[in-house]
Amino acid sequence: MGGSAHDKQPPLTPSREAPLRVLRMKPSSSLFFHLLLLLLLPQFLMAVGAGGPRQKAPDDDGDQLDKHYYARSCPSFEAIVGSKIAHWHSVDPTLSPGLIRLLFHDCAVGGCDASILLDNPGGERRSPVSATLRGFHVIDDIKAEIERRCPKTVSCADILVAAARDATLMVLTQTTPSSSFAISIEVAVRETTGMRACVQVGGPYWGNVYGRRDGRVSIARQAEAIPRGRESITHLIDFFESLGLDILDLVVLSGAHTVGRATCQSIQYRLYNYTGARSKSDPSINPRYLNYLKRKCRWPSAYVDLDAATPTKFDNAYYRNLDNRMGLLSTDQLLHSDSRTGPLVAALSSQPMVFAHQFARSMKNLADTMVLEGDEGEIRTNCNFVNKY
Repeated sequence: MGGSAHDKQPPLTPSREAPLRVLRMKPSSSLFFHLLLLLLLPQFLMAVGAGGPRQKAPDDDGDQLDKHYYARSCPSFEAIVGSKIAHWHSVDPTLSPGLIRLLFHDCAVGGCDASILLDNPGGERRSPVSATLRGFHVIDDIKAEIERRCPKTVSCADILVAAARDATLMVLTQTTPSSSFAISIEVAVRETTGMRACVQVGGPYWGNVYGRRDGRVSIARQAEAIPRGRESITHLIDFFESLGLDILDLVVLSGAHTVGRATCQSIQYRLYNYTGARSKSDPSINPRYLNYLKRKCRWPSAYVDLDAATPTKFDNAYYRNLDNRMGLLSTDQLLHSDSRTGPLVAALSSQPMVFAHQFARSMKNLADTMVLEGDEGEIRTNCNFVNKY
């Protein structure tokens, strides 16, 4: 989940969307119900909100989170975040995918408490796993402006959650959105901030709830548990369950790889030194895609797009790429081949609106992971350091 590269590439466009295949599954399977939900969602998009009940992580009640939390104490909060994200996206569009990834890295280690932002020796931010994270300066810029308007009021954790949502909006879509969808977003912003806002519609919009507090502890070794793209699907399922997320959240949030890029170092073992492969390359990679990756990744420090087909568009091409054996990370391609996740990949690859809707829901689930509330933690005045008072 890094920024997006814009290098010229050979035409690696996946095949046209195929009709959704009929999948015969035992009614007792929990995956059956996830798939059924995906198939029915298009009929209920106007009736069902982006949120919904979910299994919560341990010690995560979320009772004090509220969409109007800053309505009186900092009514311009979301407007400030939106304005700053629009500015930084215009400066460097690759920052938007980076902010989505930054939120995941924060929430995946001890919950969404802005611990990834703490710039202290031995902290998560200094871990090798965090070496390619980007967007810290964007959060600092937003925080500085909010402190000028609303001192000691808005947590860094809430800023990061809002920034990731607005960064998703900035990413271009493959098709022009309908006017009704654009209007719904403008209404949502107006209800929250009291201001009329012109919103660029890219990825899906979702309404956030706020009231998170900032953590005071950040430990580098804890960040080492974050998946790096070489794990088994069983490991990923267990990891997501430890956060209170389920297999549907796993598959949907992996769809964030529709934008952004990865270092070539993270995939070179698949290209040149794959264990057990006679050719030393991962046999699951499309041969044409493999040739492209070998040309692109001669050096470990180079970057390559996570989505070879539409790297700057927030769409469901990521899942269609998996159908064509064009998953960049090993874990991406395993989502397609594993019997537990493959049917969900098939459903999402053929229904772009379902992906957009469910991505919003899963991002809300992620942002509610093991949050600090009430008297827990603090409201940092500088996101890089714990308060000294």
